[in-house]
Amino acid sequence: MPKIIFTSSDGTKREVDADNGASIMETAVQHMIPEIDADCGGACACATCHVYIDEKWISKIKPKDDMEESMLDFAEDVQDNSRLCCQILMKDELDGIEVSTPESQ
Repeated sequence: MPKIIFTSSDGTKREVDADNGASIMETAVQHMIPEIDADCGGACACATCHVYIDEKWISKIKPKDDMEESMLDFAEDVQDNSRLCCQILMKDELDGIEVSTPESQ
């Protein structure tokens, strides 16, 4: 079972188990990770699951599509490593992925 390491904006780290095939957003909601609102439930229709992916993991996840890129226009403090975590599905190869949450969604 792959693990996700979430770091909140205040530096608090939480490591949680994720099911293969579940999105990082679904896993965050299941484990009540603060700072991930997930208002649209994973439909890529908002930006309330905005996270920063640790640079060493960027090449291991699928690139952003046009819809995700468009939704990120609504997020605050977007960076090059910004992603909507509803669009990243967990798999064994992502075991230990590190994501950080922005201070506000």
